[in-house]
Amino acid sequence: MFEKFLPNMRVDSVFDINLEELYAQGYRGIITDLDNTLVGAKAPLATPELIAWFAKVKENGFKLVIVSNNNLNRVSVFASPLNIEFVHAARKPSGAAFRRAVGMMELKPEETVVIGDQLMTDVFGGNRQGLFTVLVLPISVQDEGRGTRINRCLERVVKRRLSKIGLWLEEESKQ
Repeated sequence: MFEKFLPNMRVDSVFDINLEELYAQGYRGIITDLDNTLVGAKAPLATPELIAWFAKVKENGFKLVIVSNNNLNRVSVFASPLNIEFVHAARKPSGAAFRRAVGMMELKPEETVVIGDQLMTDVFGGNRQGLFTVLVLPISVQDEGRGTRINRCLERVVKRRLSKIGLWLEEESKQ
């Protein structure tokens, strides 16, 4: 049961993802979380480094959709200036937003990668939809909301359980 919380890949940040390798493996779309995955939860706009990463994503032939549990204003202020499609108020880990994002990209689940900083929402939701999941370290846990703080506690329980059965090794990443 706990295997549904296990990401396919763990990296420190989106900048550590080998986009060329993912493309060579047949992936064509990226669904990414926003808060604490791309920028801190209170950062309204993308950093120059992140804007360059988005350009690299597109240069490598990927389609991109941001899927966030946050509200329309937060997500649109971030995504609209960058011309990135998005799904707000996603209610992750519910599958509806993931399916919607895959449909927006006109792809199949097996062609799609999900990137996020939470096991309970991004990884669990993506795994349940048959997507390739990538867990990144959260950018900042200082400004997280109550729901996310609760999820972090649950994540620790899941990680301990996965560790006990030999599926979670701390040395694989700083997770």
